[in-house]
Amino acid sequence: MNLSQSGAGAPVAAALGNFDGLHIGHAAVISAAVRQRARGFAPVVLKFREHPMRYFAPGERGLILTDAEDERRIESMGARVEYMDFSAVRELSAEQFVDEILCGSLGVRFVSCGYNYRFGKNAAGSADLLKKLCAERNIEVRVCDRVDYHGIPVSSTAIREALKNGDIPLANGMLGYEYSWRLEVVHGDARGRMLGAPTANQFFPEELLTPKFGVYASWAEVDGRRMPAVTNIGLRPTIGGDIPRAETHISGFDGDLYGSFLRVAPIRYLRGERRFDSLEELSAQIAADAAESLKIYNSEVIAK
Repeated sequence: MNLSQSGAGAPVAAALGNFDGLHIGHAAVISAAVRQRARGFAPVVLKFREHPMRYFAPGERGLILTDAEDERRIESMGARVEYMDFSAVRELSAEQFVDEILCGSLGVRFVSCGYNYRFGKNAAGSADLLKKLCAERNIEVRVCDRVDYHGIPVSSTAIREALKNGDIPLANGMLGYEYSWRLEVVHGDARGRMLGAPTANQFFPEELLTPKFGVYASWAEVDGRRMPAVTNIGLRPTIGGDIPRAETHISGFDGDLYGSFLRVAPIRYLRGERRFDSLEELSAQIAADAAESLKIYNSEVIAK
């Protein structure tokens, strides 16, 4: 389970939830736990080692962030991550979850969760039941209200839909930070270099959400510095391919990134993927996309 043992240190303030994407609603739940540090509590985010989606929707590309990115962001908020295996707790009743996990394994004295939090076997437990069970065990509970963004209830599902529609500004607003991925740069077929626009090729892990196929104005982080870029996500209909990938051309950069982990952030969706009649036509379109991307980068990144 990889959970700390009860009595191992300070009393624990635990934030509960799935926390896929770590959006502004999740941030409110985690912040409620982190604020308890002033009372001598240790803030912890209780997280499944494997998202339940991997059990109920195997093979679906649905995770917004990689596990490593999730943990990095949680730690930057001031909490540590405690992992539990979904397979080990999925059969526990709501009461067993409170007794065996919160009280027994962690020694929790404060918990925070969202208004729609579910727990226990078959997700039978609600936030109201958590309050009742915890009150009986002298554990404080903070249930955070729903968070809206421009009138839209913030949720991981809503963010997935925004990304699948190519609506990066909406996704960013609900996340509270710029959506990005940090993946290894792998060797491609060098077609980009032949076309005068070398690209960094990255394959999305099989469970990581793939944004809407097409071309995006973007930025890439090279040696700690953001640089304007243009990114194509998809199957490359002109050249061919059967596995979704991101190909990013970084304006003004011609170095070797193979084997490094590159962070790329889409800014705006420019156009859909399309097949070109010739590589010359494709090369001209890449140049036009790069020019448009640079304008967007200057107005929406540099100008801020």
